[in-house]
Amino acid sequence: MTAVKDLTTEELQILIKTTVEETMQEWVEDLLALNNPSYLASIEEARNDHQMGRTKCFEEVFGV
Repeated sequence: MTAVKDLTTEELQILIKTTVEETMQEWVEDLLALNNPSYLASIEEARNDHQMGRTKCFEEVFGV
């Protein structure tokens, strides 16, 4: 792993630009998802399933 102090100005600019672009893309995806009624309903259903114990652990799902 490279320390920030060891980066060139260009490398630091690329790192910052990439990080901002990725963060903005994730933010846009979150906004789109949260404006989708069926997506929100699926989250509510999953939370209800979890509260009611209608879930499986990793081992049950993947047989490990």
